[in-house]
This record gives sequence, structure tokens and C-alpha cells, in this order.
Amino acid sequence: MVEFAQRSARVKSLDMHPTEPWVLMSLHSGVVSIWNYESKAMMNSLEVTGVPVRTAKFIARKQWIVTGADDMFIRVYDYNTLEKIKEFEAHIDYIRCVVVHPTLPYILSVSDDKHIKLWNWETDWGCAQTFEGHSHYVMQVAFDPRDSSSFASASLDGSTKIWNLDSRQPIATVEAHPRGVNCVSYFVNMDKSLLLTGSDDYTAKVWDYPSNSCLRTLEGHTNNVTAISVHPELPIIVSGSEDQTVRVWNVITYGLEKTLNHDLGRVWAIEFVKGTSQVVIGCDEGFILGNIIGS
Repeated sequence: MVEFAQRSARVKSLDMHPTEPWVLMSLHSGVVSIWNYESKAMMNSLEVTGVPVRTAKFIARKQWIVTGADDMFIRVYDYNTLEKIKEFEAHIDYIRCVVVHPTLPYILSVSDDKHIKLWNWETDWGCAQTFEGHSHYVMQVAFDPRDSSSFASASLDGSTKIWNLDSRQPIATVEAHPRGVNCVSYFVNMDKSLLLTGSDDYTAKVWDYPSNSCLRTLEGHTNNVTAISVHPELPIIVSGSEDQTVRVWNVITYGLEKTLNHDLGRVWAIEFVKGTSQVVIGCDEGFILGNIIGS
């Protein structure tokens, strides 16, 4: 399964460039790096701050990267020159996740301050909206691929909330798990919009949206589920956990197909290489490029 492994500080987030063979990593050490997954070589590395950078994303259409860190700052860099484009204090507690709108000049950021914020880079990164409703840390957010004016959030209050960009208040709340929700993602299965959640209760769940009914609970992990996503081409769900495993589930039957073990510690992030069965896994002690189909 493992094709390449690189030891480093804890990898807190991963993001794939949409057209180049690059993966962006943010590290607990305060560094972000860009690796070429074809040549298996690091292209660029940047010390952003002295505290953990929990999230970093490409803004490919601007040739930027955007980062969020434990110092509460969002920073934007040109990914070719590493020149800093913008730096501003975005929250009053740790920033857990940023995501980039697929077409509009927006990013969303989420924080331990329980807020979600919408930022517009065409107004010099002005805050266009603050979304309120969670009662604990907000861990992750994801845009709906079928309606990019809508997004879902995951929180340690045990809920997943659905929001519209035009409203400060959630339009729906799913009381998803009895313990905190660490991750959320959308997928479409047989023309239905579904949500995936992963939790500190050691399970992942599949939700029908908008009826908010639980279709299946994915059981097998023995510690917190930290990452979950559906492969863009293959009929599989992949989850990662603090139990140091990655599990592969059938997207139709929801049965467990494979458990992948490694020696780099807890799993924090998973991303797929488009058009292949390769996966990049971010862990406590580095990252792995592997094949989820091979043995």
C-alpha cells in the first residue's frame, strides 16, 4: 500500500492542487510545505509562525495559499514566490479549518471561538458574515458541491449544522453524535446528497440530506475519527483515526473493505490523487503516499 513515506512534524492538514501534481501540508511546527507527489520531492517550504498551523488550502486561481494558525491569524502567500500577500487576525481562538469557495472570492474559517466567518478577498479580506450557533469548538466546514451557497460544519458540541451564505443562523441542525464531531464532508450517491461525519465516539455516520436521517453508522475504529471523505472516482469511503489506521468502506453497502496500518502515528488528514487510487495520509510523524487498491 505504501509507495512513499516522509517523516516530519505532525501533519495537521492536506490539500491537493487542482491541476498540478502538488500536495500542500500544514504542520504542527508552524511550517507549510508543498510536495510534488509524482517526483516525491519537496518544492517549497515556509515557516509561517511559531505555533501550529492547523489548516492550509490552495487558492489556485490566484496562485495563492491561505493558512490558519493557533495565533488566530489568517495569512495568504503567493505559492510561487512565497511572498506574503495578506495577514490579519481572524478569530479570538485557534483556527481549525479554512475552505475556499469554488467560484466566488470567498473563504470560510472556523475556530475554537465557536464562530464561522466568511472573508472576501476582493474587499481586502473584509469579513462578509459571521455565523453563530455552535456551543463548542468548530472543527471543520465543507461547501455543498451541488449548491455552493450552502455549507456544513462539524463541532465538538456533537452537531453538524447546515448553513446558507446569506444567513447568520443555521438552516438545519443534525444532532450527529453523542460526542464531538471532528470532520464532515459531502458526497452524492445514486443522485442523493449525503453527508459524512466522523466523531470522538469512534464512529463515522452517513446522513441523508435534507431529511437528516442516519443511513448507516460505520463502526470499527478504536479511537477518535479525525478524517473522512469519499473518493472522487472510486466507490469507496476512506476514514482516518487516532487509532493509527485508515479504513476503506464500500460506498454502496457501507461494509468495511480494508484496514490500512502504518507506523507514523495518529491520522489527521486524508486527500486523494485525482484519476488514481492513490491517497495521501497526514499523520503524527509525517505523511504517506499510498495506494488504497493495492495490497
